[in-house]
Amino acid sequence: MSEKRLSLSPARFLSARRRHRSAGLVVLLFGLLAVGSAYAAFAPDNAVADNSAQSQQIEEGKKLFAVGCSSCHGLNAEGGGNGEGKMAGPSLIGVGAAAVDFQVGTGRMPAMQTGAQVPRKTPAYTQAEIEALAAYVASLAPGPAVPAQESYDISKATDEQVTRGGELFRTNCTACHNFAGRGGALPNGKYAPSLMNVDPKHIYEAMLTGPQQMPVFSDQVMQPEDKRDIIAYLHALQEQKDPGGFGLGRLGPVSEGLWGWLVGIGVLVCVAVWIGAKGVKAKGAKASE
Repeated sequence: MSEKRLSLSPARFLSARRRHRSAGLVVLLFGLLAVGSAYAAFAPDNAVADNSAQSQQIEEGKKLFAVGCSSCHGLNAEGGGNGEGKMAGPSLIGVGAAAVDFQVGTGRMPAMQTGAQVPRKTPAYTQAEIEALAAYVASLAPGPAVPAQESYDISKATDEQVTRGGELFRTNCTACHNFAGRGGALPNGKYAPSLMNVDPKHIYEAMLTGPQQMPVFSDQVMQPEDKRDIIAYLHALQEQKDPGGFGLGRLGPVSEGLWGWLVGIGVLVCVAVWIGAKGVKAKGAKASE
């Protein structure tokens, strides 16, 4: 047997060695090692840096949440309020980063006191802190993400898109916000806020998440381009001038008619009283003569 091996040429001997049943496994291991080495050399620096930055942001958001939000929403965002003077906040698990960015970015959260409606006010957190809070809540469960800027960018909106946005707004939104987006009253002390001078991102997030009593217009219910057209329409309304000088809230003919009665008729009554008083004085002066 040994003489037969010695009689083989070097090429045939190596070929026989490569046909060993474990040779395929060895080649596979060497291939995986080579691919892993190449990936480690070129890719993971950025990946590890991104993961590290995201983890740090989530951890920062968790700390902010524990200090400013957990008293109402629970330490783990499971919902709070136990009848011991704490405000009952809903669970935030699954609401997504968009809901947090809207509520905290518009100053509605943290709420100062309970009430039928949480009003918009100056935000209590910086933009970096808002992003950290949103990242933490988003890490708890899947939910709507903060929309990309191109989703609500209306800088290149055409007249056709503005007109289409007006049709969509009148169909879906005027029942609460009135046809001019100035807001309106709702039952039980609630109200639909004015949409004037609101950041386009926050309008998009409100449609996406449905804050308070507002219905949710998800991307499956209303396409992103439809939301963008509505925002373009609202911006056009905001830029529109009032031909009469006073908008009167743009509440329609009722408010305009009421203004006409109170001011117009009121002025006429005052003029009539003045004329009557002048006439009485004139008669009294003639009688004294």
